[in-house]
Amino acid sequence: MHWSIPFGIGWGTLALINAGLAQSKNRSGLLWWLFSLFLGPIATFLIVVLPPAPKKAGSIGGGLP
Repeated sequence: MHWSIPFGIGWGTLALINAGLAQSKNRSGLLWWLFSLFLGPIATFLIVVLPPAPKKAGSIGGGLP
């Protein structure tokens, strides 16, 4: 198997994990998923280091359980 196929699968998986992590910190999962496709592990580092975004004023209860 060519090395690029497992690398691409791993990179895509990391992007999905980053999207979920970003959502848990009140950030846009879609936007961070796109960033992660280009930045990879650097995006993971940024998500972990940045503080959570403040909750929107109109949100009640933080969404679904």
